[in-house]
Amino acid sequence: MPFPGRILVVETDDVARSRLEAAAASLAPVESHRCFETARARLYRATFELLVTNIRLGAYNGLHLVYLSSSGPGAPRSIVYTEERNPELARDAQRAGALYEVGLRLPVTLAAYVTAALPDRDRRDPGIYDRRRRFRGGRRSWDRHCVKAQERDTAIAHVQLSSM
Repeated sequence: MPFPGRILVVETDDVARSRLEAAAASLAPVESHRCFETARARLYRATFELLVTNIRLGAYNGLHLVYLSSSGPGAPRSIVYTEERNPELARDAQRAGALYEVGLRLPVTLAAYVTAALPDRDRRDPGIYDRRRRFRGGRRSWDRHCVKAQERDTAIAHVQLSSM
């Protein structure tokens, strides 16, 4: 199913902006701007389905664009990103109603954001970078407990046999 609207990309770095344009160009019409002022003017004059912006736009903040775009009718979904993972800025983006991503991942993940049905809000915990690296318990935890109990019982049995 083709993406039903246009995408607005706002990035001050020319190389990063061209990567994002290339990632989204096959999915939907893309319009990109390198400064906050021109992007703000376009948001007032045109409608977009998705806003993709760097949180740092020189003297301005990409979250201002998220707030401006969400105030009118037909507000676009927003993706805000930073160059490096920053849990505090991620929480600010989530509070603004945007999805948060790390800039290096975005050219790869942008297609999934465009083609998938996005949730109403970003529920991911910005303090956790990759939850697969964090031990979360489960059946394997119980297995280890059983193995340790078996090893303890075996050691006790060996001690009892050696003392006879």
